[in-house]
Amino acid sequence: QVQLVESGGGLVQAGGSLRLSCAASGRTFSTYAMGWFRQAPEKEREFVATINWSGGRTNYADSVKDRFTISRDNAKNTVYLQMNSLKPEDTAVYYCAAAGRPYDSNLGTQYTYWGQGTQVTVSS
Repeated sequence: QVQLVESGGGLVQAGGSLRLSCAASGRTFSTYAMGWFRQAPEKEREFVATINWSGGRTNYADSVKDRFTISRDNAKNTVYLQMNSLKPEDTAVYYCAAAGRPYDSNLGTQYTYWGQGTQVTVSS
C-alpha cells in the first residue's frame, strides 16, 4: 500500500510559478513510475506529466510542455511538479499518482495509487 500526500497548491497570478510536492509512504517508491494529473471544474481528469522509476525519462502533455517540469527524489520518497508561466487555464485540482510498475505512462488507468489532490488557482 502506498499513500500519497500532495502539497504546494494555492492562488497565483498569471505568469507566476508554483511547485507541487507529493510525499509517498512505503519502501517501494523508487520502483514506481509517478504521474501528475489534473481536473478542472466540469471537465474530465487529464494527464499532466509522468516520470519513470529512476527519473531518467519524463513525458508531458502538450499544454504544459516547456512550462512544467516533473522530477523526483527517491531518497526523500517525493515527486515534484515545478509549474512556471502559469495560465488561468491551468486552474484545477492537481493529483499525484503512483503506477504499480516502473515505466512512465500518460494513462490514468495505469496508476494504482492516488493522492487527495491540491487546488491550484491561477488568476488573470
